[in-house]
Amino acid sequence: MEYKQFGNSGLIVPALSFGTATFGGTSEFFKTWGETDTKEASRLIDICLEYGVNFFDTADVYSNGDAEKVLGTALKGKRDKTLISTKATFAMGQNPNDVGSSRHHLINACENSLKRLGTDYIDVYFMHSFDALTPIEETLSTLDCLIKSGKIRYIGCSNFSGWQVMKSLGTSEKYGLGRYVVYQGYYSLIGREYEWDLMPLNLDQKLGLMVWSPLGWGRLTGKILRGKELPEGRIQKGGSINGPEISDEYLYNIVDVLDEIAKETGKSVPQVAINWLLQRPTVCNVVLGARNEEQLIHNLGAVGWKLNQNQILRLEKVSKQKPIYPYWHQMQFNERNPKPVKW
Repeated sequence: MEYKQFGNSGLIVPALSFGTATFGGTSEFFKTWGETDTKEASRLIDICLEYGVNFFDTADVYSNGDAEKVLGTALKGKRDKTLISTKATFAMGQNPNDVGSSRHHLINACENSLKRLGTDYIDVYFMHSFDALTPIEETLSTLDCLIKSGKIRYIGCSNFSGWQVMKSLGTSEKYGLGRYVVYQGYYSLIGREYEWDLMPLNLDQKLGLMVWSPLGWGRLTGKILRGKELPEGRIQKGGSINGPEISDEYLYNIVDVLDEIAKETGKSVPQVAINWLLQRPTVCNVVLGARNEEQLIHNLGAVGWKLNQNQILRLEKVSKQKPIYPYWHQMQFNERNPKPVKW
């Protein structure tokens, strides 16, 4: 396993972590992702640990807390060898105060996550989304108290826009509060918008990126190939679970190149797609999902080797996207406004 520094912190983490959105499956939405029970989860966790993956990512909203319960039970006796990240902000009840990043909700959410996980501390606590109704000072002062009490060790944000991250960092600096050290966000060969604004920001502010959905909602698993019928499964079901819309031709062009490189390297399409991410600026961790042992072991093969420069450039070229405003305008001033990666 490869290891990386976790953003702007002294924490060292494996390049890959294991996401638990498939655990539980007790809500209608998450049931389509998976229904991994405690026995299956324990086996998957054992495999992760065998491969050096000791970092497990979850969220309170996954199956209304049941994913945290399954993870906590499966980690009994192994907690001292592992890192856990979880998240709060989304609604966990019908009460108007059961949602958001207020002091009231975050203290309750953290306590409930600790109980479900069966632990007395959380290694990384993420704000799952930006709550514009709660003052940023209230959110960060609450997180700072949780850090000082020993209940959480590091904090991060997820799905924030660039200005929301920057305002949060400025607030932390102004008041001497705990600072976000990492950003968890969507980034893949079919979704490179992260590069337009968030990547330059994270480089400037020394935040790392923890990538979710590295295979673009299952579109880069190698199951979708030009001229082949879609396999059975959640990909075929459509709906928001498949993520942002992209054209079929754009997807097939990328998969064509992934397939070529997979044959050149003796690897698979998803292994190539994940390896590409691990070589991108700011990326310090990629969250893998898996429904079974075979899928997990296969995806773990994305580390221990590297794409060459020619292969990286081919993938960059075929997956290039035209930026939205003001980023396309900034392309005209590249000599004074260089980017971490080519537009």
